[in-house]
Amino acid sequence: MAVDYTVIVVYLAGMLAMGWWGMRRARSKSEFLVAGRRLGPSLYSGTMAAIVLGGASTIGGVGLGYQYGLSGAWMVFTIGLGLLVLSVFFSARIARLKVYTVSEMLDLRYGGGRAGIISGVVMWAYTLMLAVTSTIAYATIFDVLFDMHRTVAIVLGGSIVVAYSTLGGMWSITLTDMVQFVVKTVGVLLLLLPIAVVKAGGFSEMKAQLPTEYFDPLGIGGETIFTYVLIYTFGMLIGQDIWQRVFTARSDRTAKWGGTVAGTYCLAYALAGAVIGTAARVLYPKLGSADDAFATIVKDELPVGVRGLVLAAALAAVMSTSSGALIACATVANNDIWSRLRGRAAEAERDEVRGNRAFILLMGLAVIATAIAIDNVVEALTVAYNLLVGGLLVPILGGLVWKRGTVHGALASVVAGGLAVIVLMATYGILANEPVYYGLLASLAAYLAVSLATPATDAAVLTAWRERLAGRSPELASEPVPAPR
Repeated sequence: MAVDYTVIVVYLAGMLAMGWWGMRRARSKSEFLVAGRRLGPSLYSGTMAAIVLGGASTIGGVGLGYQYGLSGAWMVFTIGLGLLVLSVFFSARIARLKVYTVSEMLDLRYGGGRAGIISGVVMWAYTLMLAVTSTIAYATIFDVLFDMHRTVAIVLGGSIVVAYSTLGGMWSITLTDMVQFVVKTVGVLLLLLPIAVVKAGGFSEMKAQLPTEYFDPLGIGGETIFTYVLIYTFGMLIGQDIWQRVFTARSDRTAKWGGTVAGTYCLAYALAGAVIGTAARVLYPKLGSADDAFATIVKDELPVGVRGLVLAAALAAVMSTSSGALIACATVANNDIWSRLRGRAAEAERDEVRGNRAFILLMGLAVIATAIAIDNVVEALTVAYNLLVGGLLVPILGGLVWKRGTVHGALASVVAGGLAVIVLMATYGILANEPVYYGLLASLAAYLAVSLATPATDAAVLTAWRERLAGRSPELASEPVPAPR
């Protein structure tokens, strides 16, 4: 295992080095939070694929393949589908807004600032729990690597992500995500996938050993697939962690086509995870937990060195999602909640960078502490996704496609959807499907009814909104052009 350990240690040291390098580039708020809005197609595609394909997509995707066969690909497939829809239909308009958060978009569209802070609180809860669940995944990986105690593993992995994210912001995260994208591609797609299939005896042997439903594309069940679409496909359309990556695009064309490439990559990654899990079922038919399939096949079937690289790939998957969620959580906490509560004017650019860096550090410590304390991460993440989709999907997408939507309709939509989700989770259970189903319906009904019953949005607000959507409006006053260096 010495070679494997060396691979992992070199990888982790490289992440910290890139954080230090990114610190030298992040000299303005724009550079720190959205990489100066300068990412070209290659960087944009790689980093977008890296953030959406986290530990759940890698370890969880293989586990679903172990449990359901090829239809286990549906969870990650719906993530890729959501990214494709976002990229093709919405990303160009989102990129032209030149904002930093989803709540700022709501303020621009509806006016008045009243929708922003409520949506900010919901988005903050979602990004916090996304970062927490990603951080907990370090415990699984480091346990395989070093037989490390859960708390120590969370502190070690979380501290590395907090360190490079705090140092360089989005520049550091972009650089590390590109490395993580390459490591995941090599480790999972080019190494683990073919090795797992060969070790299982090839597809013919896999079909001979397993029930036919393992090769049924819909074997996981229609209701489950529908729920994945509601939670993950729609979640991709409105999550701050995803939008913040769209804001990094150099142009709306980069956002559209770069995101399309990343979404297509996600579809291939989904199928690969399901196939690896199916092969693991042939090799280890009686594992105690489906989520152990990834670690087991890596530990037992891969040669020295390759094993270290594939484990680094799993670590890369977790780190990319964790760092993206962390900077999103800090951006929302600082720009959408703290700044509004204080009611202060925009600070000088240097203060903005320092303030956002401080919030990443503060949120990072909160994430690590919560990850150590929390028991049921699946339920926690489900609550966050239900609130996100049930409360924010309708006012966000409604604002992009329906000019008659009003600020009162948006507020009513957030409140009605959020309350419906909370009440129904208490009634049916947190993991039930009904909360997100009926929460969305309540949110939509409130948005339509209240918008039609209240005066239309002020014409000046809509004119400014259309100018911003068309890319003809200057950037925010708080985002000056950095001085030449």
